[in-house]
Amino acid sequence: MSEMSFEQMLEESFKTIRNGEVVEGTVIDVKPDEIVLNIGYKADGIITRNEYTNEANVDLTTLVSVGDTMEAKVLKVNDGEGQVLLTYKRLAAEKGSKRLEEAFENKEVLTAKVAQVLDGGLCVNVDETRVFIPASLVSDTYEKDLSKYQEIEFVISEFNPKRRRIIGDRKQLLVAKKLEQQKELFARIKIGDVLEGTVKNVTDFGAFIDLGGADGLLHISEMSWGRVESPKKVFKVGDQVRVFIKDINENKIALSMKFPAENPWNGAAEKFA
Repeated sequence: MSEMSFEQMLEESFKTIRNGEVVEGTVIDVKPDEIVLNIGYKADGIITRNEYTNEANVDLTTLVSVGDTMEAKVLKVNDGEGQVLLTYKRLAAEKGSKRLEEAFENKEVLTAKVAQVLDGGLCVNVDETRVFIPASLVSDTYEKDLSKYQEIEFVISEFNPKRRRIIGDRKQLLVAKKLEQQKELFARIKIGDVLEGTVKNVTDFGAFIDLGGADGLLHISEMSWGRVESPKKVFKVGDQVRVFIKDINENKIALSMKFPAENPWNGAAEKFA
């Protein structure tokens, strides 16, 4: 058997890799648009900006440092220039998809930063996997301005990666929380209790007061011992009010501001003949 040349021995010392294989490497160079990895192969691995993240124009030197270790997936063993073309983003997306599938099955509550605000809802990324939260599922009430959301809690209500359809839902979290608050509120209140509330809505016939778990109706006839022409002239949304519970009928609460101590007829017999 003839002795192997130095080049042959060097070739034998390196592992073989295939397209689609997951490799681990050490960062040996970082440029704003490219990462170079030593993957223990005869050629270095290259991760371009587009294969690292979905975020456009990001400076990779702010995210990765020389000496970092990372996993990546082989796209091409030879990119035409003798280097191995790798992807970090697609491997992360595969892991993210698996992560979201588990969250969907376990009804886990997730938190993510909002990546994009669209007319129809919000987009968030979980481990490089896109989740869409429709506007109708962002809140339990109509939200005109979705741009105020920088970070959001949600659950996965639909998971169909084959159709690239992964839907997030924040609304059901809010509904569940309010039901729990409502249960706690009704367990502790009774007729005659005095409460502080916030005006939630004002109509021609009265105002709905948020009591911290349920809304109560303050009818126009219960707003004052005197005559009230229009509730909208007296209250506006967001006002803090002091009311007492006049009646409770199942899940309906009737409120009043006609406190007995403030009845103008109190002491009338002593004041008038």
